[in-house]
Amino acid sequence: MTASRMELQRIMRALEESGMTVEAVEDGALVRNGESRVALFADPDPQGGVIVRLHLDLDLYVEEDALPDILMGMNLLNQGLDYGALNLDPVEDEDAEEDAPLTFAVLGRAVLWLRDLGAGELERLREHLRRFEGEVTEAVERTLHGSKGMSA
Repeated sequence: MTASRMELQRIMRALEESGMTVEAVEDGALVRNGESRVALFADPDPQGGVIVRLHLDLDLYVEEDALPDILMGMNLLNQGLDYGALNLDPVEDEDAEEDAPLTFAVLGRAVLWLRDLGAGELERLREHLRRFEGEVTEAVERTLHGSKGMSA
């Protein structure tokens, strides 16, 4: 078992012990919190510690012709986020026509460096995970369903 796989196993075990639902996926883990699912990936840091990356799929998609407006809105939203950021990832569609516009998925992303996998650092990860998921979801829902809604 590789070092990153061992670290991921320890993180998954700790999250499960704290009551979270965790499921192994290809090269990471899926952490469920209510209806939200956060993908978690762990890699050893060559300088020591562990780098944990969190990805939250928001099921929001944007076509490339709307990018200028969406990017402006995302920049404003990101200024108010403390535990993560919103990013765009191109969605690859093998069935799409060659000249079809690109589609991008809106994702919440966060990176956390853990000094070690001791109890204190794992508690810090759990807290970051909870706050990241809540903060990103709340910011997007408030924007989409708020009094003004999203203008893009």
